[in-house]
Amino acid sequence: MLAYIVKRTLGAIPTLVLVTIAVFLFVHVLPGDPARLAAGAEADEATVTLVRHQLGLDLPLPEQFVRYFDNMLHGDLGESLRTRRPVSREIAERFMPTFVLTLTSMVWSVLVGLVIGVISAVWRNRPPDAIGMTLAVSGISFPAFALGMVLMQIFSVQLGWLPSIGAGSWRNYILPSITLGAGVAAVMARFTRAAFVEVMKEDYVRTARAKGLSERIVVVKHTFRNALIPVVTMMGLQFGFLLGGSIVVESVFAWPGMGSLLVDSVNMRDYPVIQGLILLFSVEFIVINIVVDVLYGLINPAIHYK
Repeated sequence: MLAYIVKRTLGAIPTLVLVTIAVFLFVHVLPGDPARLAAGAEADEATVTLVRHQLGLDLPLPEQFVRYFDNMLHGDLGESLRTRRPVSREIAERFMPTFVLTLTSMVWSVLVGLVIGVISAVWRNRPPDAIGMTLAVSGISFPAFALGMVLMQIFSVQLGWLPSIGAGSWRNYILPSITLGAGVAAVMARFTRAAFVEVMKEDYVRTARAKGLSERIVVVKHTFRNALIPVVTMMGLQFGFLLGGSIVVESVFAWPGMGSLLVDSVNMRDYPVIQGLILLFSVEFIVINIVVDVLYGLINPAIHYK
């Protein structure tokens, strides 16, 4: 197992290099002059030229990339063009609010999605299945920003039960986590149902029923573990998407996380912060994929790694 993890980690290095190159080129084709933004709207051309030289933006693009990549290998992601603070510090201050929000959203959405999916599979083509899949389709179809504004209007404005902005206490997490996790719960429900229906058609499941085992034993002991492998794959992907894709929800609820930081950085053409955030999101996806592969072996001991 350890050799497999090391092999996968080393194999991810070329992917990270390609992602770094792609992100570097992408941010440099964005419209706008970051030197002008950093110097200020009232700065004259000489000041802008001086700022551009200080930031190294007057160097040829390949030389800029080599300098950035060398600094990155030494753990230096550069300085924010807006705040002149290290990018690593900017990201670190915004990481935990996003991570806790994502984790909260993932926990409840996976539990709800699994329950709805299993119930729909066991009672497929019957009222519980119809109700569950209707909820799932609704969760997928309803845009996150619209759901967030509806929840905010009802529970914050009209009822006054929950705060609408900020991340000061656990109550602040309720509305954003519901908004962020609704789509994931819907996807998990549909995916779980499909996986369970497929497994429940297998011969060993029919044999278990023929032996007179109760439906609960059949589902829990003979179906759940085998149907869980594709579901775990979807869980890993959804967690990565939540962690890197909370921009809309954070904007709606004024959440002090990485999503709002990315939006501000794009608006201000803050190249180092944009590059650092997207690189972090890429690393997160790679780590999640490795964790998912390891979980395969824990769920199904028949799986062997080479």
